[in-house]
Amino acid sequence: MTAHGSTSPRNSRPGSPSTRGTRRVLRDCAKGVLILTVALGAATACGPESDSGSGSPKGGSQKSRDWKVGDCAGPDTSQSKDGFQGLDCDDPKATIKALAVKDGEIFAGAVECPAGTDEIISVKVSFGGDAATSGIPSKTICGRNLSGDHPGDAGAGGGQLVVGDCVSDEAKEVPCASGGNKVLALTKTAEECPANADNPIELFPSPGRPYDAICTSKA
Repeated sequence: MTAHGSTSPRNSRPGSPSTRGTRRVLRDCAKGVLILTVALGAATACGPESDSGSGSPKGGSQKSRDWKVGDCAGPDTSQSKDGFQGLDCDDPKATIKALAVKDGEIFAGAVECPAGTDEIISVKVSFGGDAATSGIPSKTICGRNLSGDHPGDAGAGGGQLVVGDCVSDEAKEVPCASGGNKVLALTKTAEECPANADNPIELFPSPGRPYDAICTSKA
């Protein structure tokens, strides 16, 4: 979750017995959402839709695939540098397994995946165009790495921001082992942070994101 811009102090929480500065930062709405694309050609009256691109799963078309928990995928950079394709879980190219399958989201910040999600993949569908750049989000795959590397675990420095993670003063997620501020809660306002959150960071609003303040304490 990359942070941009500068920080500025804000008033302390009303009624708080001690002064607490609140940092306000401009932050991307969510961690980069990878794209699993499929370009669907225009269908004829009698013929099937054509299927091509990085979203074509092994052994069938993306159109016929009903993504479900337990499905696997792996990188496919043929159309996008962040592209993924559906694969059998025993395929050596498979790198992630779906923890959850959710509806597609226009705003990346509205994606809410379960704890332990290492990669968030947006399945986009396009009729006759470039799905990677102009496709319509169809599904969101919350994936966990098949390897032992799990940046999405709390404190590991990756995945979606969750309680137990750590962030820099600029709201960039960092591994807790490297220091930073411990995330105690994610709230709509800094005033809602718990009393022990002595370094709340208020974010500029972003469409779809369920929180606008990161309640942190020095780790």
